[in-house]
Amino acid sequence: MPATDRRPALGKQLKRSFFARSVHEIAPELIGATLLVDGVGGTIVEVEAYHQTEPAAHSYRGVTPRTQVMFGPPGYLYVYRSYGIHWCMNFVCEAEGSAAAVLIRAVEPMRGLAAMRRRRGLHDERALCSGPGKVCAALAVTIKHNGCALDSSPIAIHARTQVPEIASGVRIGITKAAELPWRYGVKGSRFLSKPFPKD
Repeated sequence: MPATDRRPALGKQLKRSFFARSVHEIAPELIGATLLVDGVGGTIVEVEAYHQTEPAAHSYRGVTPRTQVMFGPPGYLYVYRSYGIHWCMNFVCEAEGSAAAVLIRAVEPMRGLAAMRRRRGLHDERALCSGPGKVCAALAVTIKHNGCALDSSPIAIHARTQVPEIASGVRIGITKAAELPWRYGVKGSRFLSKPFPKD
């Protein structure tokens, strides 16, 4: 194990049933949880919630080949390409047909730092997973993971063992429904993609 890895105790592994609730309950509860893909990952420090009823969600215009996973049962991974460059990962929430998901925006690297540094081509751990595209690059998540169950290999999500101080604010990088305060993160974390206004 590389000396740079940090191995805090993991909470219980979250099952798909955890995600069968309101996206607005789940999103803040994921802050402090641990996300691992093939054993590589760390603590989720920033997320955003999206729901079919608002125009920033990919599901807003209905079912398409890309968004089909969002309309399916909860507890699965929805992966999409952003700006034709970066993969982004989302956890599908709520009942089948509701088309809600949580975008994973930033992770504090904890396990498999050597692999993440190699994949990202940089050493600074603060920059490894400080954005949704960076998270996928560091964890080697691509479209091949679209539709994967969140409680089956190679993905494991472990419940947080303590509740961090959580900040909230408007979502980033969108023009539609930009006023909705559906972004959550660990207050003051240096691993965020962008600080919250009151940090």
